[in-house]
Amino acid sequence: METLIPIINRLQEVFLTVGAEIIQLPQIVVVGSQSSGKSSVLESLVGRDFLPRGSGIVTRRPLVLQLVNVPPLEERRKHEHGNGTKANSQSSYPGIKAEEWGTFLHCKNQIFTDFSEIRSEIEAETDRVTNNKGISPEPIHLKIFSPNVLNLTLVDLPGITKVPVGDQPEDIETQVQEMILSFISNPNSLILCVSPANSDLATSDALKLAREVDPDGRRSLLVVSKLDLMDAGTDALEVLLGRVIPVRLGIIGVVNRSQHDLNTQKTVEDAARDEQAFLQRHYPSLASRCGSRYLARTLSRLLMHHIRDCLPELKTRVTVLSAQYQTRLSSYGQPVEDHSATLLQIVTKFASDYCNTIEGTARHIQTSELCGGARICYIFHETFGRTLQSIDPLGGLTELDILTAIRNATGPRPALFVPEVSFELLVKRQIKRLEEPSLRCVELVHEELQRIIQHCSSYSTQELLRFPKLHDSIVEVVTTLLRKRLPITNDMVHNLVQIELAYINTKHPDFTDAAQVSASVNSQQTESLDGGRKWKNEKIPSEDKGPVPGFGSPSKAVNLLDTAVPISRKLSTREQRDCEVIQRLIKCYFLIVRKNIQDSVPKTVMHFLVNFVKERLQSELVGQLYKQPLLQDLLIESQDTAQQRTEVSQMLEALKKANNIISEIRETHLW
Repeated sequence: METLIPIINRLQEVFLTVGAEIIQLPQIVVVGSQSSGKSSVLESLVGRDFLPRGSGIVTRRPLVLQLVNVPPLEERRKHEHGNGTKANSQSSYPGIKAEEWGTFLHCKNQIFTDFSEIRSEIEAETDRVTNNKGISPEPIHLKIFSPNVLNLTLVDLPGITKVPVGDQPEDIETQVQEMILSFISNPNSLILCVSPANSDLATSDALKLAREVDPDGRRSLLVVSKLDLMDAGTDALEVLLGRVIPVRLGIIGVVNRSQHDLNTQKTVEDAARDEQAFLQRHYPSLASRCGSRYLARTLSRLLMHHIRDCLPELKTRVTVLSAQYQTRLSSYGQPVEDHSATLLQIVTKFASDYCNTIEGTARHIQTSELCGGARICYIFHETFGRTLQSIDPLGGLTELDILTAIRNATGPRPALFVPEVSFELLVKRQIKRLEEPSLRCVELVHEELQRIIQHCSSYSTQELLRFPKLHDSIVEVVTTLLRKRLPITNDMVHNLVQIELAYINTKHPDFTDAAQVSASVNSQQTESLDGGRKWKNEKIPSEDKGPVPGFGSPSKAVNLLDTAVPISRKLSTREQRDCEVIQRLIKCYFLIVRKNIQDSVPKTVMHFLVNFVKERLQSELVGQLYKQPLLQDLLIESQDTAQQRTEVSQMLEALKKANNIISEIRETHLW
């Protein structure tokens, strides 16, 4: 089982090389209040001074600390000079002549044998990212090799603080808590809570945060620091025995180096001896289960068992991600070798997807909105159809217009019958109102055919995203084809209306006979003689009332003065009858024409625009784009696609390495 922690470290390094945290690896996260002794605990585990010291928040970035146990220098030299000895990660570090050393991920090729330089590098790297005492979630990765450490992976986080000090941001407490929760929420992490013995354990912020994400305490371990600083006459025996607050994984007490010890440069080895003596003197029954050395062994054992429990899920996660990234890599395609074949394939696929979108047989069908053929159908039968239905056959036509048209059609002679010319004049005026919505229908279908281009580019043809110049050229060719067909379709729709205007067929089977309409109106007027309706012209304040010019009454003289004469009189029975007859005939004929237009415009649009584009699209694309001088230029890949393929390829390679590393573990290693 001792090999499990180095394996996890190797996995961590593999995923760090691609800069991704897609796998939550097992690790120990150190959580505690500011100045609770976290740094001292970590240094006691390493046995060297290497962490920054000072007042306030010193740890302002997460420090991922990997401790790697290596053989002593003499033993490594023997392995290097030995004959037939296999070099492995545990025994061979060629070129390194130090007993202990450290390396940082951000400067891989540099080896630090002086631990004071490690401290300086941590401070410099922290200041590089954070400013004005702020904090950053970007971790610093440090690996320490020593024969005096056990294999461990720990994460040191900023201490929990309540009040901003100096240049710290106002929300420093929230920032720190969110950062801590982001690490301890990982179900594969162990939580090492550090709480000083001279404070009430019930108010421990570290335990409170741990309980939020680990209510059962299955992942939490408590370290009670500063045992030597408790008030005289008190001890932490009840706390260490778990009688105050029980912790599932155990409670371990340690003695930290004091500020005086740091000032006098007391070594960690001396501090460990003094710690053991203190425990033997004050807690003899617990001395074997407390102290920094016991803590190191416990952490190593817990981490190994935790890794063993997480491995099956970890292996499944790596396998699933490998399949996902393999699919993504396949979607980006391979580098182009045969330009001609690639261009033909992309053009053919685009044309096929375009036609399928219109037919409704595309692979990617939207569920959020209508698209393609469904949208065109909606335009024909909902938008265009309802617009035509909403047009009033007599809209904009007043009784005065009708009477004026009748009078103008008879010239100087009084009319005995309703003149047919007036009916044609008025009905043509109404039929012309159908042209504007018909042309608008063509425009809407044209816009939808344009939208289908973007739909096919986004959903159906991944290759188009790889080649932006080819994409732009295809869009231009299709847009040009649509633009050419638009005026032709508009002319045909315009002609449909002109055809209806060219010949008013009063013998249409559905048209009501004028004589029947006239007889019907006469019978209605006979039944209701007082059914006259008033109609008024523009009023000008005056007391005199005269007849309408051209509508003179026999009892009134014609006004020949320059002053306008206001009119207000009832329509005569004959005028009412003539208006009613014309209105009924116009309405009947208008409904016939509207029905024809509503049926013929969609057919025209489909024939001259939609079907024409469907049939000619592929040949147009091939004819315009399949030219030898253009092939090389059109198939230049976009930088984004090339970069994404590289990133996905690197991630896939990392996942394969991770899978190989996990596969090295045999069942015998787990027990």
